[in-house]
Amino acid sequence: MHLAKLLDSVGEPAVGVVEGDAVEVLDLRDAPFRDLNALLTLSPAELAATVRALPRRGERFPVDRAGLLPPIDRQEVWAAGVTYKRSQTARMEESEAAKDCYDRVYQSPRPELFFKATPYRVRGTGQALRIRQDATWNVPEPELALVLNPRLEIVGYTIGNDMSSRDIEGENPLYLPQAKVYDQCCGLGPWITLAEAMPPHDQIGISLRVLRHAEVAFEGATSVAEMARKFDELVGWLGRDNTFPHGAFLLTGTGIVPDSDFTLAAGDRIEIRIDGIGALINEVVQA
Repeated sequence: MHLAKLLDSVGEPAVGVVEGDAVEVLDLRDAPFRDLNALLTLSPAELAATVRALPRRGERFPVDRAGLLPPIDRQEVWAAGVTYKRSQTARMEESEAAKDCYDRVYQSPRPELFFKATPYRVRGTGQALRIRQDATWNVPEPELALVLNPRLEIVGYTIGNDMSSRDIEGENPLYLPQAKVYDQCCGLGPWITLAEAMPPHDQIGISLRVLRHAEVAFEGATSVAEMARKFDELVGWLGRDNTFPHGAFLLTGTGIVPDSDFTLAAGDRIEIRIDGIGALINEVVQA
C-alpha cells in the first residue's frame, strides 16, 4: 500500500492511496487525522488498518497526471553517511585531509548522522532539485528513506535524493552542512510505501540514471543488502538524546557514487528507482 500527498480537484493538499495506475483521495473530513503527518503518528499496524478503513472522496487521478507533492508535512529530514563500502571509498578519494575520518566512521559503532532538510527545502517527484552555484562537483545520492513516527518506529519507506556538493565537502569536512543543506537540496517521493508492503530488506534494489539531452550521462545500481549497518541501528542512534514530535525521515546512505569526472548540470534529469516503492524523478536547476 502506498500513501501519497497530492493536490485535490480544487488545488488543496490531500492524502491519497495509490491503487494500480491511479491515486484515490481519502476523505479525512470526519476523521481524527487531518493530514498525512497526523496519519504517520500511528504505529505501523494501526496505520495500515486505519488507511484501509478510511472512506474515499470519489476523486481519482491517474498517477502520471496527479499533482503529487513531496510526502512530508512537518517532519525533519536527517541522513546517514558512509553506510556502504562504495560511499566510504568515494569519501576517502574526495578528501585527502579527512580520509582517515571516513575510514574510521565506516567501522565505528557510532554512525555518521547529519541534519539534511526542513520541509520547505524538500521537493517531490516532477519538481526541480538545485545544484549550488558556488560548487563545481555536484552529485545525486539515491537513498532508501525510512519514515519514522514520533516514537521512531518505521511506518513506511520512500525514495530520497541527498543532493551533495562533493568539492565543498572534500575541501573541509566542516563544510558538510553547506555541501548538503540549501534550497531544493533534497528529493522525497513519489509516495510512502507502508512497512508491511516492502520486500525483505536484502531484496531491495536501488538504481540511478541521469539523462542529459536525452542521453544517459550516468547510471548505476546497488542493493540494500550492501549496507554495512541495519535500519534499527541507525534509528537507535538518531534517537539518542533527540526527540521528534512530528516524526522524521531518515535517509540511509548511498551505495551509488559517480566517478570523479561526473558532475550534475542544469537541465539533467535524475531518475531513482527503488524496489517496492517506484521512481523519484527530478530535473536539475541552478540559481
